[in-house]
Amino acid sequence: MENFPQYQTPGDYANQPADIFEEVKLIVRLAFPKFDFQEVKRAYLDIERLFQGDYPGYRSCNTGYHDLAHTQACLLEVAKLVHGAYLHGEGLSERGVALGLISAIMHDTGYIQTSDDMSGTGGKYTLIHIDRSIQFMRGYMTAKGYPGEEIKFCENCLKCTGLQVKMAEIPFLSAENELMGKILGTADLLGQMSDPHYLGKLPELFREFKEAGIQDYASEWEFLQKTPQFWEFTQKRFVNELGNVVRFLKAHFKARWGVDRDLDQEAIQRNIDYLQYVLKNYPTNYHSYLQSDNLLPIYTQISTPC
Repeated sequence: MENFPQYQTPGDYANQPADIFEEVKLIVRLAFPKFDFQEVKRAYLDIERLFQGDYPGYRSCNTGYHDLAHTQACLLEVAKLVHGAYLHGEGLSERGVALGLISAIMHDTGYIQTSDDMSGTGGKYTLIHIDRSIQFMRGYMTAKGYPGEEIKFCENCLKCTGLQVKMAEIPFLSAENELMGKILGTADLLGQMSDPHYLGKLPELFREFKEAGIQDYASEWEFLQKTPQFWEFTQKRFVNELGNVVRFLKAHFKARWGVDRDLDQEAIQRNIDYLQYVLKNYPTNYHSYLQSDNLLPIYTQISTPC
């Protein structure tokens, strides 16, 4: 399991705890004290092996943005949102939460190449990675003996991570399935954009897009310049398509950390403000300023949002 450094604030620790899975367990058990993590832990360890290249029939992960750390971050966000939803009185069952957590663990398996696929990287699958993730998940869950209805539950959750997907077009099995799907779709975005390493990984994301043939950006520079616009799009998607489940975060942070704020969206805005500052002030050598080790000295120079 990957270890992360200890940070100085609750928000930083909430994003990068020393042990992701232990924090997930702690959070979920704030809502369900007797939650059985056995099958979720099994899936988690199996997908760790998949990304690390120790899973039969598959190569190791070679996408620098959609890596194991991103899957871990998404899983952690699902736990936070589940806890917040519980505090808001939403009707979630332990079984539905287990399937939602497994969906998070499986949601980017579509970037992993099979052993006989030696061309390029998994980035080439960007436009079809959700379908490939669903295919992997179906095979995995079928082999483990999950009933068809539970596989369909997870399939619907994975579909919610598509950026252009309309929730009304997904055949949810229940209100709980829809809620867990919207939680996963929200967590996928929150996890990556609130990460302290987000900005340093953005050039990797551009390379994945380029390999996949996405031509929306003429250059890496243009891609970075348009990232604040993506955050604006994301905030609208949270509300318009994903049921505004992001509102659950404040309740989670208050109960877990005693902080009555949404630390994740604050972290994202901080990343965006910092990115704009760097692009404005260091246009010729911005790469070095996007690395996480260089964030704090520059943050202190930003007195107002750019």
